Amino acid sequence: MRLGVDVIPVARIAAAIERHGDRFLRRVYSDAELEYCRGNPEKLAGRWAAKEAVLKALGGRGRFPRMSLIEVLPGRRGAPGVRLTREPTPDIAVSITHDGGVAMAIAAVTEGDNDAVDEMMRAARSGAFPPELTLPERPDDGHKGTFGQVAVVAGSLGYTGAAYLCATAAARAGAGYVRLLAAEGIYPILAIKCSEVVVTQVPEVGPGVLGHAALDQVLRWCGQATAAVIGPGLGRDYSTRRMVLDVAQQVKIPAVIDADGLNALSEQRKLLSRLPAHFVLTPHPAEMSRLCGLPVAEIQADREGVARRFAKEWGQVVVLKGAGTVIAAPDGRGHTDSHRLAALATAGTGDVLSGIIGGLLAQGMAPYEAAVTGVYLHGEAGAEASARLGTAGVLAGDLLPLVPVVETRLRAVLAFARR
Repeated sequence: MRLGVDVIPVARIAAAIERHGDRFLRRVYSDAELEYCRGNPEKLAGRWAAKEAVLKALGGRGRFPRMSLIEVLPGRRGAPGVRLTREPTPDIAVSITHDGGVAMAIAAVTEGDNDAVDEMMRAARSGAFPPELTLPERPDDGHKGTFGQVAVVAGSLGYTGAAYLCATAAARAGAGYVRLLAAEGIYPILAIKCSEVVVTQVPEVGPGVLGHAALDQVLRWCGQATAAVIGPGLGRDYSTRRMVLDVAQQVKIPAVIDADGLNALSEQRKLLSRLPAHFVLTPHPAEMSRLCGLPVAEIQADREGVARRFAKEWGQVVVLKGAGTVIAAPDGRGHTDSHRLAALATAGTGDVLSGIIGGLLAQGMAPYEAAVTGVYLHGEAGAEASARLGTAGVLAGDLLPLVPVVETRLRAVLAFARR
């Protein structure tokens, strides 16, 4: 926490009002504050002390040439609340008291959140944010149906974690309803593990293995959803590959294809350019090599060029993962994400990314915009986890509760940056 404290005699504020009048009041207070205080020197002194305390907690006056850019008004329960009028407001607590002709205030700011918002604002003002970086609307009167439904086809015996991470990430990204389609043999594990998503068991072709026997049910459940994620932890059974290829050709909703879903497609490369144009493909370099036939070294030597080339050739959005993830659209748009984090170099973080993008797709975002935003949120969650836990030992599950945190920050920054 950063703390700030200030004390001021009420008489000093009264003297300033008498001497300088409206010129002093307009420089220090907002219209709403003047309406609330109605010329009362004690209330005005309390607001002065609170503003000074907030300034000290935020690191000084440099960002606020006028104190009226900090507004202190009663909140819903009467306690004072703080709003910064020209940039997003971090988590600030303030308390004001009066005694013996003196007004005193103390302010506390959560340091990590404030620094993160500042850094986002600098990036936004410098033009580092791509125009496609956006977030779905969150109306106050919305319900779970408002925010879309994701069908997740994932998991197999030994890889239940991938299904859990992906499905939970879709919910954390804001999807109103997530249904995880799990093989009968692993259903009990996931039904206990995934308490916030609906786990539906579908027929298996072997212990914990989804295959062609589940095709009709997978298509039916996908038909009721607004987006899908296909592939994390599915395994590479022949029947699984057949199911993935059939689902990819028949599903009519936007979908993320990841991991073993991509491995299935790599065995039928000619199919890639004939798929419906509503997929987001999320390969790491080795998976990209299997999909396009180029050596990993050649892909890594020209990541952006390779991603753009095959996004156009396949007619799909391609997310080439790695340090500096590249997102490419079939129409030639492209973006290289700036995050380079050793903390994300651990198993399962890719499953979280596919779930985030799926959750954004379910809320109505277009595939390219969902991919750009999802990669950014994933990177910011990784940066936050690294700041809290260090560069080694961060687990994929550590990202899950941080996704809505960084999404809230981004929503506030975008609102200010694009006014």
